[in-house]
Amino acid sequence: MRSDISRSSDRRAERTIVAGLAAVVLLVAASASAGAQQPPQASDKPAAKKASPVGTPAGWDPKVQKSQAPSVTGTTLDPAKVEAVQKVSAYFNAMLNLKGVFLQTTDDKKQSKGRFYVKRPGRFRFDYAAPSKLRILSDGTYFSIEDHDIKTVDDYLLTSTPFRLLLSKNVDILRDAHVLDVQESPDLIIVSMKDKSPNTAGRITVYLSKAPQLELKEWVIVDAQGSKTRIEVAKLITTEELNPKLFVRSRFGLKGPQGD
Repeated sequence: MRSDISRSSDRRAERTIVAGLAAVVLLVAASASAGAQQPPQASDKPAAKKASPVGTPAGWDPKVQKSQAPSVTGTTLDPAKVEAVQKVSAYFNAMLNLKGVFLQTTDDKKQSKGRFYVKRPGRFRFDYAAPSKLRILSDGTYFSIEDHDIKTVDDYLLTSTPFRLLLSKNVDILRDAHVLDVQESPDLIIVSMKDKSPNTAGRITVYLSKAPQLELKEWVIVDAQGSKTRIEVAKLITTEELNPKLFVRSRFGLKGPQGD
């Protein structure tokens, strides 16, 4: 049996791996200077507190990184790239329910896996596989990192993370993001973007396969310190209506839906 010190060390390592998704995935969020929220147990409204919601490590395509403009004002897009970005916006607008499995890889090559669920607008949930007891969840307003081992929840405004760009009610990347890089091949579209909102830190790059139809394959989040997290997704199902209770934030010690 592992010692308490060993278990504590493992928990810290787990939280470092996740500190920022995770995606989505699908989604694996990065918002190092956003305002964190720690809710009092007697209320559903988190109280303001400063912290880094999601610092994210992982490898992303070095070609994308190299070609990415250093300025957050974005890059000039030719008509073909504008069309590619519009395809990505249309894909996310058409996506109402999504579930599957994910693999998260950090800068130091540590990997975690699990299952994820997305219900637009704004809701998602990542359940990390054992031995981790971490869950990353958004109820459409707040982004939560839940540790079901030590029964703690850290909450942040969803608008302080890059996920807002892709999971809002009306996704329009050209309107809401500085597009940093666009690449398109016969079988892949890659779009790197930074939210125009001054309250959102971090960048997100999404990878969508084109054959047999447009489909999310992975995304990479880079936080304000340059740490990267890659989230790869698979076994995607879009035809199943997801139960809204999946996206209810946990309130340890209080009665109510836990989303389990």
